[in-house]
Amino acid sequence: MTDAPRKRPQSLGRGLSSLLGEVVQETPVSGSTRGSVQQIPVASIEPHPGQPRRHFDESALAELAESIQQRGVIQPIVVRPHGHRFQIVAGERRWRAAQKARLHEVPAIVREFSDEETLEVALIENIQRADLNAIEEAQAYSRLMADFGHTQEELGKLVHKSRSHVANLLRLLELPADVQAMVVDGRLSMGHARAIAGASDPSALAQEVVSRGLSVRETEKLAQANKPKSRKASSSAPIDADIAALERQLSELLGVGVTVRHAGNGGTLALQYSNLDQLDMLCQRLTGGEI
Repeated sequence: MTDAPRKRPQSLGRGLSSLLGEVVQETPVSGSTRGSVQQIPVASIEPHPGQPRRHFDESALAELAESIQQRGVIQPIVVRPHGHRFQIVAGERRWRAAQKARLHEVPAIVREFSDEETLEVALIENIQRADLNAIEEAQAYSRLMADFGHTQEELGKLVHKSRSHVANLLRLLELPADVQAMVVDGRLSMGHARAIAGASDPSALAQEVVSRGLSVRETEKLAQANKPKSRKASSSAPIDADIAALERQLSELLGVGVTVRHAGNGGTLALQYSNLDQLDMLCQRLTGGEI
């Protein structure tokens, strides 16, 4: 007997205010009713280990903490029950700043969310606030695909972005770790990273871009000159345009690099992954989720 499909909140993908039930209370109230705003001890709350946002700017946190000391936490955080404690769904930055401000309690909305919904809500909130760098956003997409079988098209609808936007971000996870670190700390923008991804030596090119302070357009020109030489088939014939188009289409669909080598009536198809999450996602798709 197959399990009945789990119903997901209809508000998912329609904006954070809709998702959280249009809570408009500004004055925190105490009480135990889930869905209302209540005061919860800071020590009873813990961050979610799968939170998409990994980088928190300390100076910005200090500014927010100073504001909280003066005015309190105006916008409640969102948590879900987690054992005898609460786990943050949205608002980790406010929770961290509240600790810096030495608050003992914070206003919070308690909602029942599954693991999938928790990650979706966190992703939506951070994207709406423009709080994620390109690598964090790409990693969140990759995890939603690997853990819950989302397609690039579904993710695009969830966060109100195009499928090509999702595909372009996922390609950044193929970059070397040192280049990804430059995107995380702000030395490289998403535009820089996309240009560097096609170079024969992304790490060396990234270092040059940073040291010379190149613009995205300048980086694109430099990357064009540093592209790897075109592959040659055994017959030394150029790559067929249909094969190249197929590689692009499969790459956008799967979110990983795809190489097709065709000769005669057969050939090989190679899928390139950059981390274990992508490998797991590919295995799940190839086996229909039965491993």
